[in-house]
Order: sequence, then C-alpha cells, then structure tokens
Amino acid sequence: MSRPLSDQERRKQISIRGIVGAESVAELKQGFNRHLHFTLVKDRNVATPRDYYFALAHTVRDHLVGRWIRTQQYYYEKDPKRIYYLSLEFYMGRTLQNTMINLGLQNACDEAIYQLGLDMEELEEIEEDAGLGNGGLGRLAACFLDSMATLGLAAYGYGIRYEYGIFNQKIRDGWQVEEADDWLRHGNPWEKARPEYMLPVHFYGRVEHTATGAKWVDTQVVLALPYDTPVPGYMNNTVNTMRLWSARAPNDFNLRDFNVGDYIQAVLDRNLAENISRVLYPNDNFFEGKELRLKQEYFVVAATLQDIIRRFKASKFGSTDSVRIVFDSFPDQVAIQLNDTHPAMAIPELMRIFVDIEKLPWNKAWDITERTFAYTNHTVLPEALERWPVDLVEKLLPRHLQIICEINQRHLDHIAFLFPNDVDRLRRMSLIEEGGTKRINMAHLCIVGSHAVNGVAKIHSEIVKTQVFEDFAALEPEKFQNKTNGITPRRWLLLCNPGLAELIAEKIGEDYVRDLSQLTKLHECVDDDIFIREVAKVKQENKVKFALYLEKEYKVKINPSSMFDVHVKRIHEYKRQLMNCLHIITMYNRIRRDPAKLFVPRTVIIGGKAAPGYHMAKMIIKLINAVAQVVNNDSVVGSKLKVIFLENYRVSLAEKVIPATDLSEQISTAGTEASGTGNMKFMLNGALTIGTMDGANVEMAEEAGEENLFIFGMRVEDVAELDREGYDAQKYYDQLPELKQAIDQIKSGFFSPEEPDLFKDVVNMLFHHDRFKVFADYEAYVKCQEKVSELYLNSKAWTKMVIRNIAAAGKFSSDRTIKEYARDIWHVEPSNLKIPPPNEPRDAAEHQTHNGAAA
Repeated sequence: MSRPLSDQERRKQISIRGIVGAESVAELKQGFNRHLHFTLVKDRNVATPRDYYFALAHTVRDHLVGRWIRTQQYYYEKDPKRIYYLSLEFYMGRTLQNTMINLGLQNACDEAIYQLGLDMEELEEIEEDAGLGNGGLGRLAACFLDSMATLGLAAYGYGIRYEYGIFNQKIRDGWQVEEADDWLRHGNPWEKARPEYMLPVHFYGRVEHTATGAKWVDTQVVLALPYDTPVPGYMNNTVNTMRLWSARAPNDFNLRDFNVGDYIQAVLDRNLAENISRVLYPNDNFFEGKELRLKQEYFVVAATLQDIIRRFKASKFGSTDSVRIVFDSFPDQVAIQLNDTHPAMAIPELMRIFVDIEKLPWNKAWDITERTFAYTNHTVLPEALERWPVDLVEKLLPRHLQIICEINQRHLDHIAFLFPNDVDRLRRMSLIEEGGTKRINMAHLCIVGSHAVNGVAKIHSEIVKTQVFEDFAALEPEKFQNKTNGITPRRWLLLCNPGLAELIAEKIGEDYVRDLSQLTKLHECVDDDIFIREVAKVKQENKVKFALYLEKEYKVKINPSSMFDVHVKRIHEYKRQLMNCLHIITMYNRIRRDPAKLFVPRTVIIGGKAAPGYHMAKMIIKLINAVAQVVNNDSVVGSKLKVIFLENYRVSLAEKVIPATDLSEQISTAGTEASGTGNMKFMLNGALTIGTMDGANVEMAEEAGEENLFIFGMRVEDVAELDREGYDAQKYYDQLPELKQAIDQIKSGFFSPEEPDLFKDVVNMLFHHDRFKVFADYEAYVKCQEKVSELYLNSKAWTKMVIRNIAAAGKFSSDRTIKEYARDIWHVEPSNLKIPPPNEPRDAAEHQTHNGAAA
C-alpha cells in the first residue's frame, strides 16, 4: 500500500507531481465517496477494486471537464488555426495516472487514496490499456497529442474507436496465441459519446455525370458516431480532444429485406456496417489489402473531413456571419497531418467535397487541398507501402477512383511537360502502377497531394529523398523535410520513473519537464560522486521492483544485480530478435565451456507481439522460448544467465520494464528502422544503448557522443555494398565457429529435442532468404556485447555513461518534434498561454501574453 508522506518529505515535495494540500486531499476524498455512492448505491464494504478504480477515475475526470469546456470555448472565440492529426492508430495505454500528473493531482490523489485505506498502485493496475495501435506509429500519435496540448496548440486527434484493440498475447508451450482484446467490456470512464455529431459515410454506389457536375448515387450509408476523450496538457489547463469514430448502421439499414419479410436478416445485416470499427488490424510494417481495411481508412477520413468543414464553417463567436462560405482561407485555418498513408483517401475525399458539393473549380480546389495536407512517411520497407487494387477502389469508392485518375492525369501531364519522352519516369512517378493488377500507390498520392512530406529521423528522411521517392524529391526538393520523432517526458519519465524524475528536479529544477533540453545541465554532474550513487540507487530500486514482478508473473528467480538486457518491440525479421537469440546461445555455450570463468550475470528480457499471420515472427518467439527453457533449467548456468520472454508487451508493461533496464537493444539492420522511439525511452530512463547506426540511434550517438553508446555493425553504405556483392550467409557460418555451433544446435534439435526439425524454416531463412543479414553483423555484435560486459563490471564508469546519456536525451522530447511540425509545416506558433482554471474568471487569460497560436 502507498504510504503517507513524512513531514520532511512533504517539505521536500517536488511540484512536478503536484502539491499536497489538506484542502485538495479533502476535496478528492469527498469526490471519491460521492462517485462510489453513485456507482454502487449500496454499502461501501461490498465494493470491488474495480468500483474503487471507477470512483477514482470519475473523481479525476471531474477536474478535467471544466478545463475541457473552457479550452473548447476559448478556441471557438479566438478561432485559431486548428491542427488535425489523422491516424488509424492511437496507442494510448492507460489514462488515469497520466491525467493526474498533467493536472498536478498525483500527490494529492496518492494521499487521499492512502487516507481512504486503499492502494493506489492496485487501482491503477485495474485500468485496461487502450491498445488502439500496433507499435511505434500509434504510440507516436499518443505522444504527439500530449505535446500538442502541452504547447497550447488547438489540435485534434482523429481515429477509429476499435471495439477490440491489439490482441492480447498469451504464450502457451512457447507459442504465441492471440486472444481478443475486449478492452471496453467494463466501460471506459474517459470517453464521452457525442451522438449529436453523428455523421453519414457512403460506400459503393455509382457515379452520374450531370450538367451540374458528378453525383455519387445509390450508395450504402454507415453512420459514424463520435466518442471524445480529453487530452490534458501538462499543468496549463489546456484540454484538447481526441475524437474516435464508431460505426453504426442506420435504422433503415437493409429495409428492402425487411419489406420482403426477412426482418431477422435485416437486423443481422446491421453487423456488416458495424464491423467497420470492430477490430484493429494487427499488422505492423505490413500492408494487407483487405476490403474491410480500406473501408476503415475511408470511414475515418469521410467522417473527419465533414467534422473539419463543419467546424471551419461555424460562425466565429460574436460575429454576425452565420457561416464561412468562402474556402480561400481554408489552409490558413486548417492543417491536416496524415500519419502514414492509412488516411490517404482524405486527399480525394476533400477534392470530392470541394468539386462535387461546394462547386469549386478543380484548380482552386486542388490548390487548397495541397496547401492543407502534409504527409509523414514511417517506413522504407516495400511490403509496408500501401498499394490498393484499382478494382477494389472502383467497387467501394467509384467517385474517388475517378478523382484519383484525374489527379494522376494532371500530374503526369506536368511530368511529361518537364521531361519530354521520358516514359520510364512517367511510369515510376505515376499514382497508378500498371502491370498485372493495376494498383494505386498511396504514398505517391500523399506526396502529390501534400505541401510537405517528412521522414521521422535524419537518416530515414535522407533515404526517403535519395532512394524511395527520389524522382519526387528531385522535382520538388523543398517539399521534403525531416522531423525526428520524440517521446513525451510526462509519461516516459514522470509517470514511469518518479524516482529519477525527482532526482533530476532536485538537481536542475522542475522546468525540464516542459523543456527537456535543460537536461544538458546534468553534464555538470557527471563527476559528482553523490549524484552518481543516487542515479545508481534509483536504477537498482527499479530493478528490484521489476525482478519481484517477474518472479510473481513468470516464477523465475531473478538476480536484481544482474545486467537487465532488454529487447522489447514488435517481433519482425528486420528488428533482428534472432541476432539477440544467437548471442544468448553463444553466452550459454561459453558458460558451459568454462563454468569457472568470471561471467557478468545477465537477465535477457525479450518481448513483443508477432502479427498473427506472420509465420517467421511466430517461429522466432517459439525459438526464444525454447532457448529460455534450456538456459533457465541448466544447473551449470545457474543465475549467470536467465532468459525471459515478456508476455503481452504493451504500453503499461513498457512503463514497468523501461525504468529497470540497463542495456537497450536497438539492433535493426542499418537503413530499415525509420526512427524508433523505444530507443529514446530507454535513453531517458538511464539505460545504455547497444545498436546499429540506424533510425534515431544515429542522432542519439550524435547528441551523446558515439563513445557513450555501444555502436556496432554495418552502416547503410556497407549494407548497400553487400547487396551489390551478393550476401552469402554460408561464408559467415563457415568462418565463425561460435555462430556455426549456435546454428547447428538450433538445426539439430538441441533446443527442441521432441521435435528436432521444428526450427528448420528459421535456419533455412537465415541461410537463403535473410534480407536483414543477421550473420553479417553477428561477429561485431558479439564483440560489442563483450565491451558492454566489461564496462558493467565498473559500476561507477557505467553510471557516468548513463548520466551522459540522460543529459543528452533532451532532443528526443515530442515537444521539440511538435514545435518543428508547428513552425515548418503547419505554420502556427506554440503558445505559453495558461487558460484560467474553472474556478477563476474566464477573462484572466486575456491579461497574459499570447503569441499567436490561438489568435
């Protein structure tokens, strides 16, 4: 149970988690008891922990609502340029603790819950993760919402309210088994349904060309019901909105069936419409061209654009004009960011609205559209790029196909004018790919229809410009930008690592929470022996806590003074969990060969989900678990090496493991990871990185100095050179005895004695189809790991390197990333304005300086 604060601790209390005042504690207790009474209308003695969680959530939400209303009123009155972040994924995790921190209520709530005789941590654990995302792309969207609210931008996140989020992963006999994530089964206290803003979305039908223009007729209608979730900024009273759409069948759905007497079928068919928001596709970095997925993508886009245009047209407060009817100012009032190509249909949809409904001439509509949209590219892997079959788009969205063809024709006419007779260039740059099945290249559509295109790390943006979209970048170099990803320090330090957050605040003050670049002040503390000891102590406390969690969940005794070597992310060949696995086998063999030799004890923790249809990724999980089974039960190895596969890795589990990590594994093949954000979370939380020069690792090494990371392996140019030569896995196998031994063990069934051929597909892939060249980097990786072990023996030197990394982590705040988007792409300025809280007069805000975001 959480303990009360001593007087000394109260005096020392860091306000980053809120001030404890007797008044606020009493008010929270009162609110809690009131909500408990409303929820139960019965004796508190029969309340369950879930009842207590809901009472606390509603109490905290009460503090949000007034600020939420105030913020939206303020935007309505000031009419600032609004930012719309369109994403098919928002990987939010849990909301309760994040809200308490951003409202400055954490300490007061802790105290109130303690005084009520309850355990705060137990209540927090009851909340379901909102797992509406697969991995990095969806979590980035969540961090961005936090930063946009903290920076006072009038921003909205738009997505789908999936009834079932990313599947729950169970490990049974070493295999991944998927279970549905019924995250809404107990209700969601953080959302508010807004049926008054329900909107129709059309599918199928046909196009009629009339004297007044094209008409899309005989369509099937699905209703989009919005659910709003408040997104509080950090201690600034700004509360923005994430609006997620849920699909509903209209009441007259399939009335024709009803008229011929099949009433039951008519009602059952409603499910077909409502399936649109039923489940998140569990693919990360892989395109699956299913009709339902295209429906989801268009559904969110069509509902969102109607909402955006309604808001744009709405009268300004105090104005005599009822609506804006001229769209010239649209790009000055609206910025739409496409989070990857998933919402790309927004481009033809906005053109359809402008041309068919608002009757704008094509050229004007196109100019407005291009100035409104910006596109973020998240991957260079060819299998991840969306290419929709023309036949499918024609069936589902016939008018949109016509518009895309028109956009393409005008685009190709322009290219042909600039590059006469260059037929090959026309083919490469077309929005529609010929040959076999005709497909629409959604990335090309996004580039042509946007005024800005960005990658998510320096090296990635370079690859986007010079390789993936080389022709487009040559044509419009000013369109292409870099915006290196970031993470929110509120969730990824204050929430998950309060010990470290408060230690830093004691050293350099509290302002770093809003301005993470202030962490550079910690460079002055690198030689401060007391600070070194304090940092090491916080890490050790986090490790002990996580070791207890592992023992409870996995029944494996963990040595908390062993090095916690952690590799958590989606399971994918390019992320090379297999290389880590080969290193584990190599360490195991070395211990077996020479048990008396000094060996730095390690606990290797690997976690992540494999897409359900991704055979190789599932085999990798099985292999890791098979190796763990052998290693963990070998008496010769004992506590020198333990291997744990974390089941059901998700945001709330990341918040536990990251603060306890010593070594962060970021070992993708150079040129394949667009950015990564897990690497940043580990860096901020005092883990050292072993990694390739890929994604944001490059910039982390730049900020901290390459000597303060464990960098190994091929660079992008080495990989390209190896591709030119031809990668020969056999060569490495023949030359490296330890690699040969590890592969032979896997091949012979050493780790699967009951089924010796179990891993033959994995071995075959490594020798004949390994696009990501595991063997080529194996030797450098193992040697680099030896350096890691050597440094870990010197606790002081290790911790000094940790401090240098934390001090260099400031660049990787999503606040910095969003400021760059705001200034370079959306053309708005962040605001320092603090909207007055509900208990102060509304005009208090007017007396504060305000620099333009909400003007």
